Amino acid sequence: MKIIVIGGAGAIGSRVVNNLNARGHEAISASPRSGVNAVTGEGLADALRGAQVVIDVANSPLWEDQAVLKFFEKSTQNILVAAKAAGIGHYVALSIVGADRLPDSGYMRAKVAQENLMKAGGVPYTILRATQFMEFLGGIADASGGGDEIRLTTSLLQPIAADDVAAAVTDVALESPANATLDVAGPVAYPMAEIVGAYLQAKGDKRRVIADDQTGYFGAALAKRALVPAGEARIGATSFDQWLERSTPVQHATAQG
Repeated sequence: MKIIVIGGAGAIGSRVVNNLNARGHEAISASPRSGVNAVTGEGLADALRGAQVVIDVANSPLWEDQAVLKFFEKSTQNILVAAKAAGIGHYVALSIVGADRLPDSGYMRAKVAQENLMKAGGVPYTILRATQFMEFLGGIADASGGGDEIRLTTSLLQPIAADDVAAAVTDVALESPANATLDVAGPVAYPMAEIVGAYLQAKGDKRRVIADDQTGYFGAALAKRALVPAGEARIGATSFDQWLERSTPVQHATAQG
């Protein structure tokens, strides 16, 4: 199949492109650097022409509430228009486990808006929600206060390796459209303070993590299980210890861009 990967130059997208090509498909990265801008629509119709599947793993470059909402709404609307015109049979997008449980977060509200547009868009779809990346544990620490102490909630985090997210996106894209939302998560759920503390210790970072359940998550109130799957989920193969042994983490934004 010919498969277009929106955001194909990013951390997940580049892995997905490689996975699909290795499995004998024609996977093409589409991003502003290749002349395709989903937010403005530039190059989108040409990119999707002749394709059977479109995958959206793009992430907003901006974090301000209105900017991120505009990014996901405009890009999704433009992809839907181009997908209908091209006769796309499957539209896959990567979202976040718990997006609908954090209404205080502008980013999560934007992801829910993206999901809702897809559900009503008239193109067969699958939404794949992933738990937070192991690669972003350092980013969580950095966003949780300066100095030698970091305050983090004990709410659960079930981190997944980026390679396992990309593998799940690849598999979903080659399946029939679910017309539903699926979850993928790491093998084990940990209290956030515990897993971030373990990450920092493994990296030789001397900052001390203090468990504090009054602390939110990027400014949003967080229930105990808000960021872990509520039901059935695909489970990534890579444990936290395995990931630590083999990776040099690259920090990136919360929505798996």
